[in-house]
Amino acid sequence: MVEKISISLPRDMVEDIKQAVDRGAYATTSEVLRDAVRDWQKKNVVDRYERLRARSKADLKRMVQEGIASAERGEVVSLEAVADRLIKKYSAMARAEKKKPTKRRKT
Repeated sequence: MVEKISISLPRDMVEDIKQAVDRGAYATTSEVLRDAVRDWQKKNVVDRYERLRARSKADLKRMVQEGIASAERGEVVSLEAVADRLIKKYSAMARAEKKKPTKRRKT
């Protein structure tokens, strides 16, 4: 499903987007913006990982203790549930990737 949104950009960004389409790097302005959002999403995954990463032995110990405490409170998810969620997520991503139009390249 595709949802339309409206955004405001500075004139120079709009010109850059139009130029990318005009030179054939992208078929539409929407493709440019979708590509930019995908890059932003990938960056955010890395940022989230960095926030969760243990930076010291004390951090690691604290994180393990938090995990044990959450398990003791019953805040656990079965391996099957996690696997099912991941299979659905990556299957949907693979289907979306197959449907995605390829970028036109000027040769």
